[in-house]
Amino acid sequence: MLTTPTPLRAPEPAPGVVALADAADPGTAGAKAAALARARHAGIPVLPGFVLDPDAAAAVAAGFPGPARHAARVAWAELSHDGARALVVRSSSTVEDGAESSMAGRFESVLDVRGWDGFVAAVRTVVDSGAAVHAGLPVAGRMAVLVQPFVEPEAGGVMFGADPVTGRRDRTVVAAVAGGPHRLVSGAVDGVTVTLSRRARVIDASGSIPAVDENLRALAALSRRAAAVFGGPQDVEWAIVGGEIVMLQSRPITASGADAEAQGPVLGPGPVAETFPDPLAPLELDLWVAPLRDAIRDVLTITGAASARRIAASPVVAEVGGRVAADLELLGIERPTGARSLFARIDPRPPARRLRVAWQVGRLRAALPALARDLLAEVDEQLAAVPAPDALTDRQLLGLLDAARQALKSVHGHEMLAGQLLDAHGAPVTAAAQALRVLAAQPRDGLTDEEAVARHPVLLALVPPRIGGTIELPPAPTTLPAAPDADERELLREALRLRARWLQELTARAAVTLGRRLHAAGRLADAGSVRDLRLPALRALVTGEAASADPAPAAAATAPLPARFRLTPHGAVVAVRARGDRVTAGGRGAGGGRVQGVVLPAGSLPADGAVLVVRTLDPGLAPVLPGLRGLVSETGSVLSHLAILARELGVATVVGVEDALRRYPAGTQVVVDGGTGEVSVVTHEEVAA
Repeated sequence: MLTTPTPLRAPEPAPGVVALADAADPGTAGAKAAALARARHAGIPVLPGFVLDPDAAAAVAAGFPGPARHAARVAWAELSHDGARALVVRSSSTVEDGAESSMAGRFESVLDVRGWDGFVAAVRTVVDSGAAVHAGLPVAGRMAVLVQPFVEPEAGGVMFGADPVTGRRDRTVVAAVAGGPHRLVSGAVDGVTVTLSRRARVIDASGSIPAVDENLRALAALSRRAAAVFGGPQDVEWAIVGGEIVMLQSRPITASGADAEAQGPVLGPGPVAETFPDPLAPLELDLWVAPLRDAIRDVLTITGAASARRIAASPVVAEVGGRVAADLELLGIERPTGARSLFARIDPRPPARRLRVAWQVGRLRAALPALARDLLAEVDEQLAAVPAPDALTDRQLLGLLDAARQALKSVHGHEMLAGQLLDAHGAPVTAAAQALRVLAAQPRDGLTDEEAVARHPVLLALVPPRIGGTIELPPAPTTLPAAPDADERELLREALRLRARWLQELTARAAVTLGRRLHAAGRLADAGSVRDLRLPALRALVTGEAASADPAPAAAATAPLPARFRLTPHGAVVAVRARGDRVTAGGRGAGGGRVQGVVLPAGSLPADGAVLVVRTLDPGLAPVLPGLRGLVSETGSVLSHLAILARELGVATVVGVEDALRRYPAGTQVVVDGGTGEVSVVTHEEVAA
């Protein structure tokens, strides 16, 4: 049970000085002091103290004689017992500790302040830090100064009423060190991290501190009381003084998943990575991914693999920063989470539905080879009849895009049905392997890659689809194993997959032609930017419904997607580990998402999109964070001030990565996952892609 510590004598109110117990107005006392005053009135143990309002703080810092300085000296003498007791002088800006930004670590605090001259110097340090930070903010801020007794705790740290990385509100995360919490929040030491359940049961712990272990239930109770007082989970700084827990600071949790917890099915790029290995532009998504999504829905419905409600509720194929991923649970690759209800287990309708579907699928399995052959012949006939894009009008090219999208849906659907329903008995065979044999066997005779593809269209199986650019074939292999003996069923599936690639290429060339014409007509600033239009915008330009269009700005390079992940309501990626999987590489994720970037050289200025690798989370790094994409540290706590600030700024942060400076030298392309704590090097092949 929390009890109030032995009270320390507080100063009498004076002009420009407010006793902490009365510092309820954040406009004059600053947010930090006002929160502590509110907590104290709610019965939460808080050390006494006083607050210099911004005018009084500025007067003391500047050394101006007058009533404010006199009042400050009286308050100082009361609280310090005429200099016999050391004090701590803390920032209490009107813009820190907000719901949107904590400003963690941006302002100075001075510990173990002794004597009047030392007090004046400490106030000046805090006020000056406020002036430097406030100048760079879009909103005006003023610096009040909070003064309290300096104590030497048995232990201290920070505590989050919700997991700051995952956003789970049924978790309390406690980070602690022996002694004062300043060593932890500064990033100087890692400390011990303990994750508690809603009932204060230890779920995970990285170490042990006796004074903390004895007070875990009391800490959890403090977290619950703070949430009740302030209306939501709090980031609480605390200390154990004389065996009692006192609150040193409380502010809303910022930049966690608490308001945007990852939801929905488990997604992953695996089933579609072979087709779409690279990020796609908006028009590519509309032309190629939409037909694939529709085809998967149709196949799942036909085969009864999922209920209509489950299919309707799923994204089926999701787009994340241009990268494509499929619903792994819907496709049966990942087992859905959550136990089935008792009614669902005894409901007789699913078996009956499966029986009906089995009858339908049995008929389809028998008919599918003939249907696939007919579709192949039809697509080949249609492709052969299509004139060169330059011979078609703009509206005919639009019609070609629509027709090709419908054909893609049909081809994708038949290819998936062939994979599910036709049991191949021969060795696996792929169009890509056949293309490599063609590449090795055919003399180039000076042909360009474009000309080689025109002569041998199977070579498109070696090149991912793209609107614009040039075709670049891989080098011809020197040796290849003999072609395996594959049965017709396996060949049918690969033939369908190759037709899908041909249809993608046809739509790409039609889009390039439209882009060139729209640019010549002055409706598009650059012919290549046609790929950055959505299909409705392209249609409006061609039909004259719109005179011009502004393509979407080029998206920043996105990191490769995790093998398994969920999305928050805002579209952020949260990696999901496979059951029983434990991450062995990397460190502890401190949030900020998952990004890809190049490691900066030591001592260089931050470059847009770069990753900084450091030995420790030095608070002096705060000004460079806005220019970073990722931050990796060999030491530090996920609850340190710099880690909190990095989360707020959307900088993917991982701490506790052993030997990071050596493992990730300057110039290395890395993926930093602030959710799982993984840091991985991107291969040359992935960079080239």
